[in-house]
Formats: sequence, structure tokens, C-alpha cells
Amino acid sequence: MSELPLTLSPEVADALAAGAPVVALETSIVAQGLPAPHNLEAALACEAAVRHAGAVPATVAVLDGELRLGLSRVDLERLALPGPEVRKLSSRDLGPALAARATGATTVAGTTRAAALAGVRFMAT
Repeated sequence: MSELPLTLSPEVADALAAGAPVVALETSIVAQGLPAPHNLEAALACEAAVRHAGAVPATVAVLDGELRLGLSRVDLERLALPGPEVRKLSSRDLGPALAARATGATTVAGTTRAAALAGVRFMAT
């Protein structure tokens, strides 16, 4: 698979540039795994746990055809809303989702692929 374009949040980009620890987090649990409002609560709790451990969370998703590492609360809320427009994206689905300008939550495989592209060495689920 060739490299995919990705967007890092300023916090994630700064942490990577400084050599600080960054942990990628998958989002399929938010979009497809847990019911609302528990899905958003779980995502925020995971990010808080990563921060508490001294690292920067890099929650991963494709939003409107853009592969992102580091999501805002608004982005997480969008993924947490029930609806069929949020795809479940494994690593093989990233390219087609970007080409279709789709929105999707990443599985462990999709998150791991995005993390590798960005130089993020750690992932949690």
C-alpha cells in the first residue's frame, strides 16, 4: 500500500516533532462498538488516560475524505452519533474512503496503518 495523505492535529504534530510519546487510538468502538452516550464517554476517557500517562492521544478517523490523527471533541461527537454514513475502516479501506471523501471510524488495523504512516509507534484500543 502506498503512503496516504494524512493530517495531524497541531498537538500531535508538535509532540512528534519534539519526540514526545504519542499513542494512536482507534475509533470503531466510538462509531460501531458502544451505544451513545457511552461511546463518546469511552473515547474521552481513553484520551484522558493517555494524557494521565504522560503521552499525547492521536485518535484516528477519516473525516470527509481526510485521514486525521488527533481529533477535536466535535469530531468525536460526529463519530459518536448513530448513522450509516460512518464507515468501519480497516487498513484496506483507507484508500477507497479517501477517494470517496467518506467519513469512517478506524479499526485496530486501520489505526495501526495510519499510525505507522505518521511515525506514531504506540497504539491502544
